[in-house]
Amino acid sequence: MHAGDGSPHEPLYGPAFAADPAAVYRRLRTAGPTAPVELAPGVRATLVTGYDAALHVLRTTETFSKDSRRWRDLADGTVPPDSPVVPMMAYRPNALLTDGREHRRLREAITDSLGRVEPSALRGHVEQTADTLIDRFAAHGSADLLAAYAQPLPLLVFNRLFGCPPDIGDRLVEGMSGIFDGVDAEKANELLTRTVTELVGLKRGRPAQDVTSWLIAHPAGLSDEELVHTLVLLMGAGTEPQQNLIANSLRLLLSDERFAGSLSGGSLPVDDSLDEVLWTDPPMANYAVHFPVHDVRYEGALLREGEPLVISFAAANTDPALTAERRAGNRAHLAWSAGPHACPAQGPARLIASVAVEKLLDRLPDVELAVAAGELSWRPGPFHRALAALPVRFPPAASVLGGTPERQPDGQPRQTAARPRPVPPWAHQPAAAGPGRARRLWSGLRSWWRGGE
Repeated sequence: MHAGDGSPHEPLYGPAFAADPAAVYRRLRTAGPTAPVELAPGVRATLVTGYDAALHVLRTTETFSKDSRRWRDLADGTVPPDSPVVPMMAYRPNALLTDGREHRRLREAITDSLGRVEPSALRGHVEQTADTLIDRFAAHGSADLLAAYAQPLPLLVFNRLFGCPPDIGDRLVEGMSGIFDGVDAEKANELLTRTVTELVGLKRGRPAQDVTSWLIAHPAGLSDEELVHTLVLLMGAGTEPQQNLIANSLRLLLSDERFAGSLSGGSLPVDDSLDEVLWTDPPMANYAVHFPVHDVRYEGALLREGEPLVISFAAANTDPALTAERRAGNRAHLAWSAGPHACPAQGPARLIASVAVEKLLDRLPDVELAVAAGELSWRPGPFHRALAALPVRFPPAASVLGGTPERQPDGQPRQTAARPRPVPPWAHQPAAAGPGRARRLWSGLRSWWRGGE
C-alpha cells in the first residue's frame, strides 16, 4: 500500500490520535505491516506497524536511506517548508540523517564523547537535580510532576553535561519545545540553530570538561555546521524523549495495579516499569524516518522511492504477531530503534530515568495520582507519546535542605528551618503546550537556580 493507490491516509495528529493511538494502530494493521498515514495536513507517509517489517527497514541500509534530501514531496514543494513536521524530518548533517561512512564518522564522535561521561558522575548530577526539584514542592502536598519534575530534570542535567549557560538554555528549551509540539516550528528551528551556533562559538573559545567541548576536539573533525546539528540531535534526544520516559513510567507505577500494588510494600519495581513503558508507550512512538532508494515491494505493498517510511516503535512493539511475553528483563523492544542507527545513549538514558523515578518515590513514598488515570491527557503530535500533565498529591514532606513541615494555623505545612528559595509558580501549574510553556519553565528554573526571587 502506498500514497498513490487511493487508500485513505490515517491522520497521526490531533487530539483523537493523542487520546488513543493504539486504536489507530489496530485499524492500520488491517492493511498489513505498512499503511498510508498523514503526519500533518498534506504530509503523507507510510507507517510501518509490523515488528518484523520494522526490523527489515532498520537493518536493510542498502535499500532504505536515512538521508531526507531524498524526500520528494519536500523537494518539489508539495510539502511546504513551514510544515510543522519539517524540522523533525528535514535533512541535517548529523548521524541520524546520514548513511555509510559519513554516518559512522559522525556517530563515532557522539559515542566517544558520551563515553567520557562517568556513570557515577551522571548519577550524582541526576540525584542532586532531583532532590533540588523535589524540595521545591515537597512541602505542598501536590504538584504537576510533568511541569515540576519530569520536564526540568533532563533539561538541567543535559545543560550541565553540555556546559550550557542558563541564558543560552532558555532559548534552547524554547526552540526544542516548539519543534516537538509543532508550534511555529520553522521559527523554533531557526532559534534552535542560532542558539546552538552561539554555544559552539562559546566552547571553541573557552573549552571545558563537557560534551560540547569533547565533540569540538574529537579527531573526527566535525565542521561547525556538523557540530551544531549534532548538538541539536543530542539535546533533542536527551530532553523531550527523556521527560516522556520519566513521566510515562511514573504514570504507570501510580496507576497500574501490577506496579502500584508493590509500592506500599517497599519494593519499587522501577526497572519493570521502564521496560513496560518502552514496550507499550515508548517516548518516541513513531520516528526513524527512512526513504526507499528505489521502488520496492514488501509483502505486496509498494514502497515508492523518496516517500517517507516512518517506523512506529509503538505499533511494532505491540504487534500481535509477537509471541514473546513482555515481562521484566525482556528488552527486545524497538524503543531505542535498531540497526546502525540504534540509540547510542541507551545506557545513560535509562540511568537518568531510573534514578529520577527512584528518587521521587523514595522522597514521596505515598504519592498518588490526583485524578483518575483515564482523565490524564496526552499532547498531540505524530512522533512522541507525551503527557500534557501529571497531577499528583502526597503527604507534605521535609526538604533535604533541612527542616521539617510544621502546621500553620490553617493546617497547611510550613517550613521552619533552612529557608529554601521561593517555590517557582510552575511547580504547581499544569503544563500548557507550546514554546511559551518552555520559556516560563526555564525562566523560573533559572531564577531559583541562581538564587533569585
